[in-house]
Amino acid sequence: MTMDMKAVLQFAAATRCVTLILQAVLNAAIPDHEADAFRPPRTEEPLYLDSNVDWLFSGLSRWDAEHFLFIAERGYLYEHNFAFFPLFPIILRGLADTLLWPLSTWLTVRGRLLVAVALGNTALFLLSVVALHALGRIVLQDKRLALLSSLLYCITPANVFMTAGYSESLFAALTFGGLYLLEKGFTLRACLALSIATAARSNGLVNIGFLLYLPSLYALTQIRVYRATTKGHVKVFHYIFVIIRLLFTSLLGTAIIALPFVTFQYYGYRTFCTPSLSLERIPPALLSLAERKGYRVPDENGPPPLWCMRPLPMLYSHIQDVYWDVGFLRYFELKQIPNFVLALPMATLGIMAAYAYIQANPELCLRLGLWETIENKGLDKPVPGFFNPRVFVYVVHSSVLLVFGMLCMHVQVLTRFMASSSPVPFWISAHLLLLNEPLLHRRKTSTPGVQLHSHHHNGCKHTPPNPIIALLLNFTACSSITKGILGYFLSYWLLGLIMHCNFLPWT
Repeated sequence: MTMDMKAVLQFAAATRCVTLILQAVLNAAIPDHEADAFRPPRTEEPLYLDSNVDWLFSGLSRWDAEHFLFIAERGYLYEHNFAFFPLFPIILRGLADTLLWPLSTWLTVRGRLLVAVALGNTALFLLSVVALHALGRIVLQDKRLALLSSLLYCITPANVFMTAGYSESLFAALTFGGLYLLEKGFTLRACLALSIATAARSNGLVNIGFLLYLPSLYALTQIRVYRATTKGHVKVFHYIFVIIRLLFTSLLGTAIIALPFVTFQYYGYRTFCTPSLSLERIPPALLSLAERKGYRVPDENGPPPLWCMRPLPMLYSHIQDVYWDVGFLRYFELKQIPNFVLALPMATLGIMAAYAYIQANPELCLRLGLWETIENKGLDKPVPGFFNPRVFVYVVHSSVLLVFGMLCMHVQVLTRFMASSSPVPFWISAHLLLLNEPLLHRRKTSTPGVQLHSHHHNGCKHTPPNPIIALLLNFTACSSITKGILGYFLSYWLLGLIMHCNFLPWT
């Protein structure tokens, strides 16, 4: 393990520990808000340790986390539960029934699921840090930028959702890991990782764009190299082979990535359009909640819902439309201005990333980075950093997520949506720090005498391996851009814990 990776993992583990401790303290110190959220009744009698686990980890079960925990415990009973994809509940239930099974004498299923959330998401977050660091090194070709962006990810503004009972850490680990494998040329393994990511979140389908783009770029590179080194009719057959292989890879990979989404929609269709469950088999407390709140449950004796009659009976679209009121420009109301303000910092980072990249590489963006100009021929190694040509597809992906999130989603979720799906917010933030912060020694310091805090070991002076900690220790001497970026990350890191863990609205 390299020193950089060791420093990143130590920082990530430390932030997870602090997060778990703080959420418990804040949840105990601040009264919960009486929110109109999904709160299923507890049908199990609490056991000896349930109250202790609830005190420690109940802050991780707020808002949408209740859906994931309910699905892990009861399965997909209510129609709107199908907005939450199955991989994360399966992992939680697997941990509760295997690793945590010895605790079943002292903890109910609910209690073991809460412990599984704390342990599982901590491990998954550490995996996502490793994947992001590896992806940054191979794409950015800049070790310092990869290190700094990974450290920033450890204090992500979406911190609370990476720890609570949400699928963000799982999705980030699979997405960043899958993209790393794709960059390394392991296409089949990358497709499998990205396919599993789609079983965690629906926006995993967007990752199909990487599968279509990166192999196409590789195929065009092969054709260029072969054209320059080969003559005769053999060249034509090689071109045909490369194109056929590209089409096969793209079609097969797309099918693999989309398969979990399609399968889950089919499961939803069978559950509600051809149900085999009668109301008598549903626990009375859960059936009473459905009647009181208007939740639809599968009933073999009742009529099928109207969405079953559509030409494309997709349950996910129905839920987003009817239950969450998600749709194009639906969120553009005056009362939602505070939520747009809440999402503004993440949106600003996405816009700055796209603008800066286009300004630095206008010709590359116009030709979609797929072929070289005459001026660029012979340049084997492009300039490393955020403006590297390999970053192009990630900026496009980030921009697509940003536009979709702003126009078609509940805009306040943009922070966690972007932070768990794209490395670009962390890459552009690290790029801005390295470019504008004299204390990082990217350029000659404009403040003589100001240095990063250092320590002495055996008479030698060492710079600390974690530049984020060093900047925080010298916060007053930092540039305004550094203060803005670190202030945003840390304030959302802490505010998220305060708000979310006490059923207060957050991102």
